[in-house]
Amino acid sequence: MSTFAAISKAADRLAGHARCTPLLSSPFLDDIAGRQVLVKAECLQHTGSFKFRGGWAALSALTPEQRSKGVLAYSSGNHAQGVAAAAAAHDAPAVIVMPQDAPAIKIANTRALGAEVVLYDRATEDRDRIGADLAQARGLTLVKPYDDEQVIAGQGTVGLEIADQAKALGITEADVLVCCGGGGLTAGVSIALKERAPDMAVHPCEPEGFDDVTRSLATGEICRNATTSGSICDAILTPSPGDLTFPILKQTCASGIVVTEDEALHAMALAFTRLKIVLEPGGAVALAAALFHPDALSMPVAIAVATGGNVDPVIFAEALGKYG
Repeated sequence: MSTFAAISKAADRLAGHARCTPLLSSPFLDDIAGRQVLVKAECLQHTGSFKFRGGWAALSALTPEQRSKGVLAYSSGNHAQGVAAAAAAHDAPAVIVMPQDAPAIKIANTRALGAEVVLYDRATEDRDRIGADLAQARGLTLVKPYDDEQVIAGQGTVGLEIADQAKALGITEADVLVCCGGGGLTAGVSIALKERAPDMAVHPCEPEGFDDVTRSLATGEICRNATTSGSICDAILTPSPGDLTFPILKQTCASGIVVTEDEALHAMALAFTRLKIVLEPGGAVALAAALFHPDALSMPVAIAVATGGNVDPVIFAEALGKYG
């Protein structure tokens, strides 16, 4: 299981490579939420999402021999780009397995970063099996999107920054809201905050219809989604919490929060008009929870992690047209 020590080591390896992203605020958002809202803008991270942290943590932990043979990852786009960028910086070949319905911009960006992209149908094909077969055939090291100790450690550095930035503002108690797919970021952040800011409560945030983590926390057992496609929040659509991440979430997290697609679109528009940042739907789910689900929170401050900004232009235009 990933530990605080692993997160600290990952932070050392990420120093000078990952951006320390800002904690943004707006009185307009505070008025909507009825409490102070701070937004951790990971959409401003390299490759447009927090996933660069986990990619770099994983690549930098490999042996030179492993890096020379290359790595493989599967992702709808953000983990793909994070691993591709980290692999390029380490002169390691990268093969990325991506769903064919992923946003075109994410597929194009992954290829532009130098990775080989293998497309699959997520409704009928098993990405885990495709990835495992490719890794074995080519001698590649598999870097999983969330069920990987080094990836969890890298994502946990977001929690270290939140603790330091909040402390500088005199904040030690807050509800911390994290957009959650398989749980790698949420697990890492919760481990970091349990050590550095133990009075903060971490809430996984998910889109309606894909609330496997919320249901799993409520039942105490891993629950699966009925489908893994069909939502604009493509960045955080996973079958279920991970075997590594769920035990961590179970021990360290508060209850999950589920938002609608319209709430995610509304949060995207507000992030753009009030904070001047661009979010994708899956990256806006935590902000939507902070703004539109006040009854799920108990602290005077909500810190929402804006996890990614790699949005399809058509969907971004829809958000602004509807709520801008």
